[in-house]
Amino acid sequence: MERRTFVKVGLLAPTAAAATAAAAGPAEARRRPVIGRTLASGLDFPWGLSFLPDGSALVGQRNSGEIVRVRPGGASSTVGSVPGVYNDGGEGGLLGLAVSPTYARDHLVYAFFTTRTDNRIARMTYAGGRLGSPHVLVSGIPSGSRHNGGGLWFTRRHNLLATTGDTAAGGGFSQDKSSLAGKVLRMRKDGSPHPDNPFGTRVLSYGHRNPEGVTQDAHGRLWVSELGENTWDEMNRILPGRNYGWPRAEGTDGPGGYANPFVQWHPVDCSPSGIACVHGRAWIGALRGESLWSVDLYAPGARRKVRHFRGQLGRIRNVKRAPDKSLWVTTSNGGHNDRVVRIAFR
Repeated sequence: MERRTFVKVGLLAPTAAAATAAAAGPAEARRRPVIGRTLASGLDFPWGLSFLPDGSALVGQRNSGEIVRVRPGGASSTVGSVPGVYNDGGEGGLLGLAVSPTYARDHLVYAFFTTRTDNRIARMTYAGGRLGSPHVLVSGIPSGSRHNGGGLWFTRRHNLLATTGDTAAGGGFSQDKSSLAGKVLRMRKDGSPHPDNPFGTRVLSYGHRNPEGVTQDAHGRLWVSELGENTWDEMNRILPGRNYGWPRAEGTDGPGGYANPFVQWHPVDCSPSGIACVHGRAWIGALRGESLWSVDLYAPGARRKVRHFRGQLGRIRNVKRAPDKSLWVTTSNGGHNDRVVRIAFR
């Protein structure tokens, strides 16, 4: 693993307070997840999910580009579609969604989506129950039938993070720091590069295969879930400038020079997509593994993995922490059979 130490704005280094709070992690981790009510059904590959200030969520459907508003009580309604969304039968389409952290003032929603020529990040207004026209902030992100990444997340400091895949192009994009593919990107709200990024571009980290989920924990640490090829899936802590190895390394390479994953799985057991942090653990949706995984984030049980709901919900795509500290998950089974399901804790 690389020995450099980075401390950048928006990615918080451990503090004494954080260490003290971490001691509560194992106690929190004993809370048991239970499958709650279905909040929306009849959806077709719901992918992006982000919460509005009133506790309802905007949920994007990958293939059609439609966005549905889902309320905590279970009512749902279509609010509009993102024009230009393209899906060729593969993994592209309307992917991540992120409601602006200053939504009460600007009424903005951000979307990551595939067109016929590229992947793009755009923002649009959502007000009065209607979705406005998109304004493109970033274009020219390489796209493909597979491995488009597509995660979006706003940090506490209101920086926009995006995950991009290698487009199944053999990993050539991933090690090329001038390419936007196979990366974690960090931007300001207007799409411009964050001034503290390590290479003077939007690139925060590189060497990724297909990172789909991105989130932060209670102490501001940044986590990404990443689909591997044949051997190892990964959950990575992201630090500026780090090289996460793909295609030269899959999973840990020990002291080989690449950033090692926090934990890893065999793809048959996981194939991770969405990720959220709550109650001292990261919660990862498994596609091929058809389950919800939890990973302890704090000592003494740090890195412990537990599998939940195996085979009960099918393929799980997204996982988001709700304002009430429950989890909302989306399934990815297709055929308009997909749901948004609330996961409660006892």
